[in-house]
Amino acid sequence: MTSEELNAQEEQLRAKVNALPTEQRKQFYQLQKRHIKDPDTYAVLNWFFVAGLHHFYLGKFQRGAVNLTLMLIGLLTIYSFGILLIIIVLLIELPQLFKSQRIVHQYNNRIMADILKQFSD
Repeated sequence: MTSEELNAQEEQLRAKVNALPTEQRKQFYQLQKRHIKDPDTYAVLNWFFVAGLHHFYLGKFQRGAVNLTLMLIGLLTIYSFGILLIIIVLLIELPQLFKSQRIVHQYNNRIMADILKQFSD
């Protein structure tokens, strides 16, 4: 999704939030504050992309565990094929560093939509 599409999606979600009754809107913002992730924190954790910390931050525990395991195997076998393993993970994860703002924006939009569903049920 492009930044423009994410912004448009966020605006639609915010319009729905503004249409909620005052008490529900307060509850929405309390839940949102608890679950929304900070793009800067994600970006900092992404610098440790080989360890997969940024995946844990967004709740993608399986992918984070795979990255962490591969990094540990890479470090333990650094003198044989470990360097190659770390480079492969780096090449797979590096693009996420450059898309971190959009990744977190998309995650936050999904959280907002999920919270809104709770109020429409």
